Amino acid sequence: MISTQRVYILLALCVLFWSGNFIVGRYVNESIEAIELSFFRWLFTLIFLLPSLFFINIQRIKQAIKENFKILIVLSFLGITLFNTIVYLALNTTTATNALLINSITPILILILSYFILKAKITKLQTTGIILSTVGVIFLVLKGDFSNLLYIVLQEGDLLILISSLTWATYSVLLKFKPKGLTHLELFVTLVFIGFILILPFYFYQGYTIEREVTLLKEQWHIFLYVSIFPSILSFYFWHIGVDTISASKTGQFAHLMPIFGSILAFIFLGEKLATYHIAGAVMIALGIYLSLFLKTNRIKSPNE
Repeated sequence: MISTQRVYILLALCVLFWSGNFIVGRYVNESIEAIELSFFRWLFTLIFLLPSLFFINIQRIKQAIKENFKILIVLSFLGITLFNTIVYLALNTTTATNALLINSITPILILILSYFILKAKITKLQTTGIILSTVGVIFLVLKGDFSNLLYIVLQEGDLLILISSLTWATYSVLLKFKPKGLTHLELFVTLVFIGFILILPFYFYQGYTIEREVTLLKEQWHIFLYVSIFPSILSFYFWHIGVDTISASKTGQFAHLMPIFGSILAFIFLGEKLATYHIAGAVMIALGIYLSLFLKTNRIKSPNE
């Protein structure tokens, strides 16, 4: 049995890798288009997952797809095809720091969607937290000055990050309806495979030339290796170790480390600076999440519990 302390380390690494994905997306936004980065990320992931075929039950996966086709299509489209592509698109017009901070509203969105989709109860304390986190995100988008409401022009990237957060929140809530007979690895392989197929029409529509893609692979292969191995395969594995060992609810709290890790990485690798409104917005978001997730009296169960 893996120790709790080791699980905490693995989960911290998991979130660190996910934060690095935002940094990479911002770093290469001028040299790799969003759809290309998403396409090659999951192509490389599929290649690296090939050895797993010796450890999974293919017949069980085929049966699950046959019996649960609609929900698997929805989960694959939201979690694999859509979410990451939107994030990479957003990073063309917003900073990694902004993206990570706005993304931290995701747990609140999960809470709200759980209320509407799963009919889960929300307490007054949770409502207070939702309001506070929402104010924090608005404060961040308005760059700390509410008078900017009079002249508001949302950056396209900020709006896209909000959409991507909603996409991931919807995916997380709908996991409640995932096929019950698949292992974590089998589910991941299935979602990646279907999600990659769904990416193909968008990728081919761009009309990239073979010469461009060969050159891209030669020059940026290390980028594709990172996003396929670390935030994809390893983060998935570490995350599910946490779910199996310390429960999904406790594991989920580690996602709140993303703005911290991301801001540090953005400072080191991208030269981004933290403004006062970044810190203030992050504090409001964090306090709202704390009220909503840690102090609630009627806890909403995670879809994986």
